[in-house]
Amino acid sequence: MKRMVALGFEGSANKIGVGFVTLDETAGITPDEIDCLCYTKGPGMGAPLQVSAVVVRVLSQLWKKPIVAVNHCVAHIEIGRIVTGADDPVVLYGSGGNTQVIAYSEGRYRIFGETIDIAVGNCLDRFARVLQLFDDPAPGYNIEQVF
Repeated sequence: MKRMVALGFEGSANKIGVGFVTLDETAGITPDEIDCLCYTKGPGMGAPLQVSAVVVRVLSQLWKKPIVAVNHCVAHIEIGRIVTGADDPVVLYGSGGNTQVIAYSEGRYRIFGETIDIAVGNCLDRFARVLQLFDDPAPGYNIEQVF
C-alpha cells in the first residue's frame, strides 16, 4: 500500500498550525512526496479559517496538489478514533467555540446535541485568562496543572 502524506493547515484565533498527516515517518518529506493539502474549512472563526484557506490555495497552485477541506470537529474525532481504536465513538466534543454530542450514524457523523449559549472550551479559555494562565500549550491543560 502506498504511503499517503497530507500537509494540513489549521487556523485558530491566535495561531496557525501546520503539520504532516501520515501513519509513517515524516522526516525529510519534500513537496513532491505530498499527496494533498488540507485545511480547516470550519467550524470556527472566519478570519483564521480564511488565512489557512488562502495559504493552501497558493501552495496548491505552486506545487500542483489537490486540496481537501476538513471539518475541524470530525478531524479531532478521527484522530481520537485512530489513537484509541474505537469503532463507533459517541463524543462530547468541547473546543473554544463548540460543545457538541457527536456520533457516527448512517454513514456520517451527526450532531445529536449542542450548546446554544457558551461553549465549554470558551468557558475554560475565559477561566484561564481570569487565572492569568498562558494559552501554551492549551488553556484547559494549564488549568489541570493548577488544580
